[in-house]
This record gives sequence, structure tokens and C-alpha cells, in this order.
Amino acid sequence: MDALLGAAGLGDIGEHFPDADPAYKGASSLDLLSSVVARLAREGWEVANADVTLVCERPRIASYRGAMRERLAATLGVGVDAVSVKATTTEGMGFEGRGEGIAALAVCLLTRSG
Repeated sequence: MDALLGAAGLGDIGEHFPDADPAYKGASSLDLLSSVVARLAREGWEVANADVTLVCERPRIASYRGAMRERLAATLGVGVDAVSVKATTTEGMGFEGRGEGIAALAVCLLTRSG
């Protein structure tokens, strides 16, 4: 969501879905992503592609990659071939390496609709 919002110059997740707002407690990330895609459309943008890298030691994502790509593609309104999901490790370094959390990096290309 941050990659999409940033590419369109529309701020970041915290501006649109503040973590202090109880309305977003337990919210589905796919529902929030859908809201971001709708906002982009209202602003005249559409998603061309998305490249997502997960940084973690575990879980191993290979068996989930296809389903993740399909769900992201459907929510973004693009074909599965326009979504990449991959993972890397930190070889035991940092909070990701200790298994305390997962980091995600994303790059998205937007085009003007119409």
C-alpha cells in the first residue's frame, strides 16, 4: 500500500489508515489494499505491476507464493503475470533473522488511466 500511495504522491498508510483509529483494528489488509486501489482509480491511476519481497527466515513462502500472487493480482486489478512475490533471508541477522518479525518491500508501477 505504501508503494502504491507513494508512487501516486498520496501519502502513506498511516495517513489513510491510522493505527490509533479503532476502526482499523483487526482490518483485513486485502480490504485496505482494495481501498487504496479504489483511491488510485479516483485520482486517475491504475496499477501496471507490483514486485514484492518478503524478508524473513520463516515461514518459507514457496508453497504460498502462487496463492499470494493470485490474491494480490485480483485485488490490484491486474493479471497474475504482473505481480511478483519473492522472499529473502537476512542469514540470521536482525529481528527478521531472529524470527521476531517479517519485513516487506514493494515496488509498483502506476500508469494514468484513460
